[in-house]
Amino acid sequence: MVAERLGKKEEVPLGKEDAGTTKYLIHAKLEANGVVERPDVVGAVFGQTEGLLGEDLDLRELLKTGRIGRIKVDINSIQGKTSGTVTIPSSLDRVETSIIAAALETVERVGPCEATIKVEKIEDVRDTKRKFVIGRAKEILQKFGETAPETQEITDRVKENTRIEEITEYKGLPAGPAVNDSDAIIIVEGRADVLNLLRAGIKNSVAIEGTSVPQAVIELSRDKTVTAFVDNDRGGDLIMKELHQVADIDFIARPPPNQSVEDLTRKEIVKALRSKVPVEYAMAEHRTSESAPPKEFDELEKTLQKLRGTLKAVMLDDGLKPIGEVPVRELKDKLAEAHGVKAIVFDGVVTQELAEAAAAKRVKYLVGMRSRVETALKNIEVLAQDELYKLTHRR
Repeated sequence: MVAERLGKKEEVPLGKEDAGTTKYLIHAKLEANGVVERPDVVGAVFGQTEGLLGEDLDLRELLKTGRIGRIKVDINSIQGKTSGTVTIPSSLDRVETSIIAAALETVERVGPCEATIKVEKIEDVRDTKRKFVIGRAKEILQKFGETAPETQEITDRVKENTRIEEITEYKGLPAGPAVNDSDAIIIVEGRADVLNLLRAGIKNSVAIEGTSVPQAVIELSRDKTVTAFVDNDRGGDLIMKELHQVADIDFIARPPPNQSVEDLTRKEIVKALRSKVPVEYAMAEHRTSESAPPKEFDELEKTLQKLRGTLKAVMLDDGLKPIGEVPVRELKDKLAEAHGVKAIVFDGVVTQELAEAAAAKRVKYLVGMRSRVETALKNIEVLAQDELYKLTHRR
């Protein structure tokens, strides 16, 4: 296989029909409340996603045309329950592959049993080839000695990719190669942030990969001088608060407003880190900024209370005036057709899917009775009833 020739073993062996065309591997975890077998799982995946995504992304058609490969199922049944993994090779692009991955999570039953499928990651199987190309390019450039002026751009790219290649793991978390040995570390939100810091030559960062701070980071913070470098948005605010509560943080650094660490240039990264402030100062400043919430929250809470028990949703314009009222079950479809919506308030549960759809329509506030949003989104505030109440009654 290609992976063996390039010196790395793939996590999941690919069949001959898949090895040359596969770009991504979808890795998912399966849990079933009963005993099921591989054909049951494959049948459930095909059967329950049929017609869901239209003809162009129908799994059966994609399998026939070779754009997805054979579904690999590895399961084990113990004490009447089944768990295992589902792996799907894909030669589609990244967006289409992500859509297929999301469709897997709509499977609710396998055979006669209740079941859930949760996508854990999408692996880019071309990474091995990229690493080979980068390594070989460095050898070739060194062999030819001094680099000619017209090849300077190539050299710069090789150097940059070499830094990217240096990304490692610290107890399963994306990290720079100097995290273990350095007396000081930088905690960031995700893998993309670690990569961007590596591009800037900073090798002592570690990512928490989510809004919940891993125990490994908590323990690491006890013996290091720690700077939390998180996005300057609501998601970053929540992570900063949790880090302050559970870890031993010394400094806080933030990018400019409404910017993310992963998008900063090297100069902006250095400037932000030089402008870091002691954690207590940062938290006091943050509490001060929160002490007087926008008056808009009052209007949103009043609207939410009016909707309690109605199972209806209201879309509001820039002045927070109603521009449409629909049943909650029709909200997603109506949102796709709407324009100029600043806020949505509804008697229901905010899901990740709805939050992403609202963010795509540039909605500023999405308010529901409860929230199941696990991943914070940029440029939109997702508020549940309890959180909104605290915001409007703390003055």
